[in-house]
Parts: sequence; C-alpha cells; structure tokens
Amino acid sequence: MLRPLVWFLMQSSAAALFGILLLVAFVATAALQWPILDWYRYDFLLLYALLIQFFLIYFKLESWREVSVIAIFHLLAMFMELFLTAPQIGSWHYPEPAVLKIATVPLFAGFMYSAVGSFLARSLRLFSVSFEGLPSLRWLGVLAVLCYLNFFTKYVLPDIRLGLFVASVFLFYRTRMHFNWAGHRMQMWFLPCLLGLAGLVWIAENIATYTNIWLYPSQVEQWHWVGLGKVGSWYLLLLLSIVLVLSVMGKRSPDGRWRLHSS
Repeated sequence: MLRPLVWFLMQSSAAALFGILLLVAFVATAALQWPILDWYRYDFLLLYALLIQFFLIYFKLESWREVSVIAIFHLLAMFMELFLTAPQIGSWHYPEPAVLKIATVPLFAGFMYSAVGSFLARSLRLFSVSFEGLPSLRWLGVLAVLCYLNFFTKYVLPDIRLGLFVASVFLFYRTRMHFNWAGHRMQMWFLPCLLGLAGLVWIAENIATYTNIWLYPSQVEQWHWVGLGKVGSWYLLLLLSIVLVLSVMGKRSPDGRWRLHSS
C-alpha cells in the first residue's frame, strides 16, 4: 500500500516541479531585504524562472511540444494580468518594485501561470493519461474562449461564470481519465479531478500572497486567507488550460477517446 502512494507522490512532484520550485523561491526570498546587489526581488524571480525553464529543456524533462503549450499560456496570462492589475480595475497588485516589467506587471508573473500549464502537460505524459467520453474539441474551444473572455468582460457585462460552470458540467459529465498508477491502469471521473486541482492552486495562491508576491486589496492592511470563491476562478482558468493542453498534446478520435501524441 505504501509503495504505490510513494510512486504517486514522486510522479506528482515531478509533474509539478516548475510550480514547486517557484513556491520554494517565494518562501525563501520573502524574509530577505531587497534589493540585493541592486537586484529587486521580482527581477531575481524572473531570472530564476528562466533558469528553471532552461534546466527542464536542457535535461529533456520537458518536450518542445510542452514548451509550446506553456509559452501560449504565458502570453494569454500576461494579457489578463495587464488588464486586471490596471489601476482602473485593481483586482490585485504587485506591492514590490521591479525594473523588468510591463506597466504594472513584473515579467516573472507569467511564469506562475506557466507553472500550471507545465504541470498539466507533464502530468499527461508522466501518468500516460488518456480520456474517454471527451467532448468535441471545437465545443471545448468555445468554452475555453468564453472562460478567458469572461475575466475581462465581467467588468462591463454580466458575469457569466455560473453559466460556464453549468456548461462545463454538461460537457464533461461523461468524461473519464485513464492513467498509470505504479504499474496499474486506473480511471476516474474528470470533473472531480479538475475541481481538486483548482483547490490545490488556491492553496498555492495563499502561499504566494502570504509571501507578498501579490496582494488583493483586502490584504493590504493585514494578510488573510484568499476567499474560497477564488477556487471558482481557478477552475475556469484550468478549463482554459486543459483545453489548450489537450489540443496540442494529443488527438481526439470521433468516438470521444483522446490519446497523447507519440512524440
């Protein structure tokens, strides 16, 4: 019983390596007095994230296909960051200075989202994931676009996230994942897995805000846990991520089965 659990934890840690290394850096740099040797913390984190990415590519821990997914997700995330941190929106802000930034967003910020994309892409490969009952990628693409646009339009139009949650259940209620677990082929429903991942990202978000990486307006005077409602936001962002990853990393057959590309 212990051996399969250890195997699962090791594989999960390998899949989440980018994110784990970033969180370690958040915690390790939080208590230091910045700037250090004229380096601001956010600029150091950018260099650190670039080194992680180089390490993963150089040692072939990430394929170029996975890197392409991460790059696309990075760009989409930076556009969203620029909008949501603009003074007239102010959903959150980065409280420390940086030289390497665009408007209000330090350049390292996109790598936090890249870590999510990296985890999803590497998980598919390391656990040899396949799907059955996967909806048409065309419909999933529509859902992903609406999830992304709603992060922008909800400030001028009605927030449609409730409808997006319902649509995701309608599309994915029959979808099951098949994956390797210590030499055995296992399966589970996809939606509980997606919700669980959103919860894990919410925990990581609390670590990031606690270490002053970014802050919500209500956290400026005194830090507190990010509200559970943010799990819903991460759920929608993960929907966007998984659709992008599935579109690039594998192929769906007409009967709803999805398999990883062979290379």
